[in-house]
Amino acid sequence: MRKLLIFLLIATVGVIGACSQENPEKNDNDIFVKGGTFINTKSNYNGATISNFYIGKYEVTQKEWIEVMGSNPSEFKGDNLPVEMVSWYDAVEYCNKRSMKEGLKPYYNIDKNKEDTNNKSDNDNIKWTVTINEGANGYRLPTEAEWEYAAGGGQLSKSYTYSGSNNADEVAWYWKNAGDKYLSGEWNWPVIENNKNKTKSIGVKKPNELGIYDMSGNVREWCWNWYGDMGSDIGSFRLVKGGGWIGNINNNEISFQGKFDANGMGPDQGFRVSRGE
Repeated sequence: MRKLLIFLLIATVGVIGACSQENPEKNDNDIFVKGGTFINTKSNYNGATISNFYIGKYEVTQKEWIEVMGSNPSEFKGDNLPVEMVSWYDAVEYCNKRSMKEGLKPYYNIDKNKEDTNNKSDNDNIKWTVTINEGANGYRLPTEAEWEYAAGGGQLSKSYTYSGSNNADEVAWYWKNAGDKYLSGEWNWPVIENNKNKTKSIGVKKPNELGIYDMSGNVREWCWNWYGDMGSDIGSFRLVKGGGWIGNINNNEISFQGKFDANGMGPDQGFRVSRGE
């Protein structure tokens, strides 16, 4: 009987191992977001519908970045701090390299030798042509719609202005609270700089309705889309969402649309990853 139990246990482990190779499990930090109709009334997509997807519980950390890319471009160093000083191109390249590292099919086709004629930026000297590998199960940047849906709490949404609260200080690191002391008055860069504002460790503030952290504040997050008309295939800037430690309070709003040249980078510029179901 004992030999039979051992045999069954070994067989079961083998089956599980084979299945995990065929269908890699989601990362522990991937949050499943059940699709449906937007119910957050503050969203730009209120009333639209969206499919199921996964999104990072946290912004991509420097530790995660180093494990995949081998170096750390960030201005503020720390394993649990979000990676920053990364361009949109850096982010999509990270998605593909992480996918390959984890045995997933890369989501993007990246042609570094073909200039993207849809990129109308006068400041972007890179302009790689990046297209989607349809049906791939690898990591990718969220679309703006996915980002807003997740930030707004999905089907559990309470229609908060910020991701998880109507009080920015509960959920976001931004210019007033990301330094040595709490600031007041109007946004002022010299004051922010003297206050030693910086990024903060992931997951410190309150999560939103889906258990996702820092979708308001800390670092601005790259999205797939061009800035401007929703769904446009042409543009000069890529969308950034959520505001950051430098930004004013309105930048933390779920609906706020930021923009950046795809080759741009800053100490308040990072991202989080998503995946299809």
